[in-house]
Amino acid sequence: MIKVLICDDNRQITSILEEYCKREGYKVKVAYDGEEALEFFSSFMPDIILLDVMMPKLDGFYVCKEIRKKSNVPVIMVTARGEDFEKIMGLEIGADDYIVKPFSGGEVMARIRAILRRCSYEGRTEGHELKIANLYINMDSYEVMIDDEEVSLTKKETEILWLLASNSGKVFSRENLLDKLWGYDYYGDMRTVDSHIKRLRAKIDAFPHESWDVTTIWGVGYRFTEYKEGKG
Repeated sequence: MIKVLICDDNRQITSILEEYCKREGYKVKVAYDGEEALEFFSSFMPDIILLDVMMPKLDGFYVCKEIRKKSNVPVIMVTARGEDFEKIMGLEIGADDYIVKPFSGGEVMARIRAILRRCSYEGRTEGHELKIANLYINMDSYEVMIDDEEVSLTKKETEILWLLASNSGKVFSRENLLDKLWGYDYYGDMRTVDSHIKRLRAKIDAFPHESWDVTTIWGVGYRFTEYKEGKG
């Protein structure tokens, strides 16, 4: 049975989400503050977490950071309407997705189903390693290295780099990336993809990679490009 941890101090919201989850056949645990969220993460061992940004005791950002030290369990951050910095911060510290209040229970369930489908797909392909020139990616450990030096990427940044590098030369549109890596077509914000690519590039640009790069194909999308004689 899929286990969902809902973390929010608004009991009206948690009650609605809990009811929707139970209709899907999920087992649910509710945390009403950040300390409970971390406690239940360890004891309940959820398959996916809905995590509100603004919670008593410990906020959602801190909770997400602590979870990411131990686990790659999918995390959907819940943010306030119009607070773009919350979305960016959540994605930067390793959240898989975000959803903006107010939202419908149906939309949240669609997000959960999509992410769980994607995780199921990843589970069938785990154990993969990839080496291109001085780049090494291990998707078992989510380890990325350039010239034997570790590159500190978030879970989602690693997944983007893996998808592009394992399909070297193929162009992925923003819609493709949303669908394959976030698991949904219509709820996604294209800026999510752009912000992840921007942060990914900034991190890999700190290391030499003359024989490859993540490039923009204007008006189309992104691809992993290999250079036989180095970048011009």
